[in-house]
Amino acid sequence: MSERMSHPVSAAPAQGVTAPTRIGPAPPGPTSSRFAPTTFRFTRDPLTFLTTLARTHGDVTWYRMAGEQIFFVNDPQPIKDILVTHARNFTKSRGLERAKLLLGNGLLTSEGAFHLRQRRLMQPAFHRDRITSYGQTMVAYAAQLRQGWATGTTLDVAQEMMRLTLSIAGKTLFDVDVESRAAEIGRALTTIMEPFWLAMMPFADLLEHLPVGSMRRARLARQRLDAIVYGLIAERRAGTLDRGDLLSMLLLAQDEDDGSTMTDQQVHDEAMTILLAGHETTANALTWTWYLLSQAPEAEATLRAELEGTLGGRLPTVADLPGLPFAERVVTEAMRLYPPAWLIGRRAIEPYPIAGYVAPARTIILMSPWVTHHDPRFFKEPGRFDPARWTPEFKAALPKFAYFPFGGGPRQCIGESFAWMELVLVVATIAQRWRLRLTPGHPVTPWPLVTLRTKHGMRMTLERVGSA
Repeated sequence: MSERMSHPVSAAPAQGVTAPTRIGPAPPGPTSSRFAPTTFRFTRDPLTFLTTLARTHGDVTWYRMAGEQIFFVNDPQPIKDILVTHARNFTKSRGLERAKLLLGNGLLTSEGAFHLRQRRLMQPAFHRDRITSYGQTMVAYAAQLRQGWATGTTLDVAQEMMRLTLSIAGKTLFDVDVESRAAEIGRALTTIMEPFWLAMMPFADLLEHLPVGSMRRARLARQRLDAIVYGLIAERRAGTLDRGDLLSMLLLAQDEDDGSTMTDQQVHDEAMTILLAGHETTANALTWTWYLLSQAPEAEATLRAELEGTLGGRLPTVADLPGLPFAERVVTEAMRLYPPAWLIGRRAIEPYPIAGYVAPARTIILMSPWVTHHDPRFFKEPGRFDPARWTPEFKAALPKFAYFPFGGGPRQCIGESFAWMELVLVVATIAQRWRLRLTPGHPVTPWPLVTLRTKHGMRMTLERVGSA
C-alpha cells in the first residue's frame, strides 16, 4: 500500500553529486534540442513520452535530462532483476527526496537498515489474519457511502472514492474516524501534488522557500496535514495506547538493540505514509474501475450477475471473496490499464549491466507499469478493457513482471493484500446497488503526478439497481 506510490525521477542530480560518466555505448534514445528539450517533453506528457520511447527505440533506452542519465527499461526480465534479484545494487531515485517533504522518512522514502527496521515493525499490522478482520469495516463504510447516494445525482466519483478510502484507512489502521476531515485532507493532498513536476526542476529548492505561488500553497497544505497527524498521535498518547492497530504498534514498538521507542516524528512519518499513500492509490484504482465499467456494459452485466449469484442481495464478507472471481478480474484489469503507481525509479549504486549496455553508477533506471501493461506482446488489444482475459491459464503464461501494479522485491507494497481485499469488497458493495454513468462530455484524462489521478475528476451520474 504505502510503497505503491510512484517514484518519479528528479530532473536534477543530488546536490554535491557528479552526474554519472558514460561507460561504453549508450542504448538508443530520443534526441534533445533547445527547441524540444527532453525535460520539457517528459514533464509535458510523461505517459506518451515513455510509451513512444519504448515503441520507437526498444526495451532499453537512454536519454539525458538536466544532467541526469536515464535508462528506461520495458522488458519483464530486466525489471525483475532490478527490483528483485539485484535489488541491493539500487536505492530509490532522487524523486522521492521531494516526497520526504510530505511523508518524512517513512517506509516509502527511507533506505537501508532503517527501512528494514521500520518494515519489520509494521509487518504485523498487515498479517493475513489481521487484514481479514478489517474486511467488515471496509464493507460497512462502503455501504454507508452507497446509502447516502440518490438516484439521478451527478457527483465527482474521484472525490467520493478519496473520501471512502481515507475513512477506511483511518478506521482500520488508526482506529479513528477521519470521515469528518476527509474533504479537508483530500484538498490538502491535491494542493501538495499539483506543483509536483515543478518541484522536480533544478531550481525547486529555491522555489520551495518563496512566499508565493503553488509551492507556497503546497507548503501550507503540508502544515495542515502535519497538524492532523500529530493530533492523532497526541490523542493516542494521552489515552489507551494499545488498541491492536497499526498506530498502537508504532507507539509501542521497541528497538531490539537498545529498547528505545519511536519519537513522535518517526511515528508521524510512518502514519503519514500509510494514511495518505495507501488511501490515495486505492482511491485512484477505484475511480478508474468505475469509469471502465461505465464504458463496458457486457463486463458490468457479468459483474452484477456474479454479485447476485454469490451474495443474493446481502452485503459481501471476506468469506465471499473466493466466490467473486470476476470482481477480482475487473479490478485486475483496471489496474492494468490505469496503474496507480505508473512509474518506478531506482538509482544504481554501482555500474549495472542491462541487455548488453552498462548503466554507470548513479544512473537513474525507470520502469513504467503504464508502458509495460499496454504492451501488445503481453496483452492482446492492450487498450481494451477485458476483465475476462485474466484466466488462470493467462496469468500462468504471463511473464512475471509484465504486470506489476504493486512493484516487486524487498520494497514491494507492504499492504498489497489489504489493497486487493479493499478493492474487491468496495466494488462488490457499491455495484450491488448502483450503476455509475459517465456524464456526457466530461473529459477523461490521466494525470500522472505521484500517482495516476484523473485530471478533471470523474463526473458520473447514479442509477439505482436492485432493491434498497
